[in-house]
Amino acid sequence: MIDKNTIETQIGNVLTDATINELPNHYLGKVRDTYRLDDGRLIIIATDRQSAFDVNLTAVPFKGQVLTQTARYWFDETRDICANHVIEYPDPNVLVSKNLDMLPVEMVVRDYMTGSTNTSIWPMYEGGARQMYGVTFPDGLVKNQKLPDTILTPTTKAAQGEHDAPITPREIVEQGLLSQALWDQLADLSLAVFARGRELAAQRGLILVDTKFEFGLDAEGTVCLADEILTPDSSRYWLTESYAERLAAGQNPDGLDKEFLRLWVNERCDPYKDPIPDIPSDTLVEFSERYIRLFETVTGLEFTAEAGGEPVLERIRRNLAAYF
Repeated sequence: MIDKNTIETQIGNVLTDATINELPNHYLGKVRDTYRLDDGRLIIIATDRQSAFDVNLTAVPFKGQVLTQTARYWFDETRDICANHVIEYPDPNVLVSKNLDMLPVEMVVRDYMTGSTNTSIWPMYEGGARQMYGVTFPDGLVKNQKLPDTILTPTTKAAQGEHDAPITPREIVEQGLLSQALWDQLADLSLAVFARGRELAAQRGLILVDTKFEFGLDAEGTVCLADEILTPDSSRYWLTESYAERLAAGQNPDGLDKEFLRLWVNERCDPYKDPIPDIPSDTLVEFSERYIRLFETVTGLEFTAEAGGEPVLERIRRNLAAYF
């Protein structure tokens, strides 16, 4: 793992703006900048921007590289279960992908009673809800405990600046968002990919708690995994070795994911009502360390930073020159 000093020096070299004027059809997302080439391919650049509670909060050193390379590992490990949109990786932060017809539902898979956002099951359960996402929950569950069964809690896909909304499988079909057959296919694929991730994570001393999948249809109508897969932005990971002890003590599990920052914010304000305070550099360094540790634990690979201190955007431009 790279040392803390390297992360600290990268705070001044985070990638927040991935504008490349030579590339066409620029779309600015919360974390990723996307360019649609004339031949239909997409160039997807993962920045270091950090989003939580549906707003951009800050930037985290090496985050875009961690997301791209973690997703790369999982796309490779699950391609036998579901096709994906990957074409190639010309840069550590960049994916070139197929352009899919994206489906309008996010598939969230959960194994534990947890969460801190307004679409998570624990805040709703704590508030008295027992019917959520078409699932009936028993009384007596506590935060962070294992659920009786793996569940699907889909949400609608919100426009940037808006919030995802809970929805049930029945409503998805009744509203015409997906056909029953397509919903069933996405449900089966989501559970199968999650099971693969859970199995491999367990072998590495991690609990895969929950995750979000996005799917689209390619030109032949094949369902493909898209966006990111089993990254620390889209998933929760807990350390197996300390989970039971911390659960018994009523403490949050040790995690290597975005929940670290969500909890930091929630301890200081109501992120849906109050201004979110500035996040200090030492917190950003710790956040980066967790993401890098997650990558190395999941993949078994050593995380390497590009040498020489070249600005991230300049490196990306150089590696994408063939696409101009």
